[in-house]
Amino acid sequence: MNKPTVNILSVSGGKDSTAMWLLAIEKGVKVEPVFADTGNEHPMTYEYLDYLERELGTIRRVKADFSRRIAKRKEYVVTHWPSKLQKDVPGQWIKISDEEDLVPPAFEPPDPYKPYNGVAGWRWEPTVKGMTPEETEVIVQRALTALVPSGNPFLDLCIWKGRFPSTKARFCTTFLKTDVIYEQVVMPYLEQGFKVVSWQGVRAEESHTRSKLPEREETPEGQEVYRPILRWLVDDVFAIHDRMGVKPNPLYKLGMSRVGCMPCVNCNKGELFEISRRFPAEIDRIREWEAIVKQASKRGAATFFPTAHGQGNGIDEWVEWSKTTHGGKNMDLLKAIELADDPPMCSSVYGLCE
Repeated sequence: MNKPTVNILSVSGGKDSTAMWLLAIEKGVKVEPVFADTGNEHPMTYEYLDYLERELGTIRRVKADFSRRIAKRKEYVVTHWPSKLQKDVPGQWIKISDEEDLVPPAFEPPDPYKPYNGVAGWRWEPTVKGMTPEETEVIVQRALTALVPSGNPFLDLCIWKGRFPSTKARFCTTFLKTDVIYEQVVMPYLEQGFKVVSWQGVRAEESHTRSKLPEREETPEGQEVYRPILRWLVDDVFAIHDRMGVKPNPLYKLGMSRVGCMPCVNCNKGELFEISRRFPAEIDRIREWEAIVKQASKRGAATFFPTAHGQGNGIDEWVEWSKTTHGGKNMDLLKAIELADDPPMCSSVYGLCE
């Protein structure tokens, strides 16, 4: 028997998901646009979503709730942290070379409690000495005070995890978008007997990994994934905006190459520089979040971007790095000149200001 079909279209406020929605309208396909709110979006993106609703139609908005997970985390802290914190955490050799088949050293440094870089291709992550019962109690109480839901999905995810996502551990997409849309939108339709087609606005041009994706595939959960603009180039994306009379997100004319989380864990050097000089409030917010998540972490160490053992100067350290030349040691003179002046009214990596 043929099941009734519902097309769920993931909308982010970015150029690709908007282009995908415009394509559906152009082809006369009925879709249900859904926006998964991460809580780490720029205010202009929320305003742009309102604009899309006025121009194109209703957007269903969903977001994750981590209150139950945070409550369980508090129970775990009380039950398990004291014994864990009072034990030494063994040191280990960390591979820092791309060379394959590199055998780790068969010895520990003379002082395993200190960092060691004396072996080519390897770095010693030092042993962490266990805490005293008194020190443990301070850490446990600190974490219990911090483990309180804020209502912001991104921040609550990090409070629950006791860390921020990273390029090597991008759990943000899964917990803030994929799982939320599946649990709150897709699964109810599947349970009602619908065939669900999930429209995803990804393009092969964006990365090697995405270039290997198929246009259509079935998931184990029973939904079909459809990537209608997989082979489009970025020029095609902006072309359909022009053709359908819909403006792209204004952030693309303010130096942003991507729109979504601000900043994203994949944010590049140039984009971080633009964010810091155009939107300092976003940097202030991340700095505040770092302080909160540090309190909820076991070792009191958590930074948005990786720093030495989660310490250092956090987001401010990376902002300063964004102002440097290649190599990160010397100030970029061109950027220094740019900082002395007001940012240009329009700046686009996609040529939208021309």
